[in-house]
Amino acid sequence: MNTLKGLMAVAGAALAFAGSAQAENFPAKPIKIITPFPAGQGPDVLLRILADKMSKTLGQAVIVDNRPGASGFIAFDVVKRAAPDGYTLGQIDSFQVGTQPHLFAKLPYNVLKDFEPVTPLIRNSFFVTVAAGSKWKSMSDVIAAAKAKPGAVSYGSWNVASPAHLGGLLLESTTGTKMTHIPFKETSQLYQSVANGEVDWAIGSAASAGSLQQAGKLRFIAVAAPKRMTGYTDVPTAKEAGAPAHWEVSGWNGLLAPKGTPQDIVLKINEAVTQALKEPDVQAKLATFTYEPYAMKPSDMTKLMEAEIAKWGPTIRDAGIKLD
Repeated sequence: MNTLKGLMAVAGAALAFAGSAQAENFPAKPIKIITPFPAGQGPDVLLRILADKMSKTLGQAVIVDNRPGASGFIAFDVVKRAAPDGYTLGQIDSFQVGTQPHLFAKLPYNVLKDFEPVTPLIRNSFFVTVAAGSKWKSMSDVIAAAKAKPGAVSYGSWNVASPAHLGGLLLESTTGTKMTHIPFKETSQLYQSVANGEVDWAIGSAASAGSLQQAGKLRFIAVAAPKRMTGYTDVPTAKEAGAPAHWEVSGWNGLLAPKGTPQDIVLKINEAVTQALKEPDVQAKLATFTYEPYAMKPSDMTKLMEAEIAKWGPTIRDAGIKLD
């Protein structure tokens, strides 16, 4: 028995040494990050900014590989099936993490079981937009109108179960109101309809709705976040504007690795991302999207993912939304 224990101890030490040596030599070739977002969208632009910085830190090229479509399943499948060696990573956003387990009965992956969390990258909060000429000046006005005439107030979104749709549902449930949801296929159509007064309000980001806001066709009456946003300090938080204190609609996106990727390698990538997010020029570029650097330890990212799944489950179940 003592001999067996000794052999097991030696084997364990050998594996630990091998893992440490592997991490010490990592990376020895280019790293590929698979993203479910199309080229040119905010998350893709973010990733390319960080990839450039990471390449310089790690001494190897970091390549962005766009695999859009199928609700992200194409990209996630590539990452799930990749060798767990740190050379293939995946980008995912918080709404994919938090909503898809409730929206799809046969989800082809389990975000908590099939991947190793690396780190979140950024956090982004959404604004409440209305037409420039809208009579509503605050969230209190929106809520009061919805209570006065159930179903008369409309809000738009880019597709069913999008952040804008779920944010509207969450506002209904937290205020005891009933509003009418109007989905659009494109964000440009959505915000133009809000600007024209065809839809009463919608949730939007600085990237998606900012151009119309800057053109004076939309107004931001609140930001669904716990604090005001840099660059938009004149826009009150939703709580300040009269919404319930716990009504927040924010998103984040981050990096995952295939399950079984050695933790030493995961931490090395984590450190490279964290360092990149601290660079002043990176922060300046992120600020143009109102992106807030959001790096954390892999173990904390696990807790963050669990919280996202718990947050959106009741809203989706109560609305009876299913996408398969």
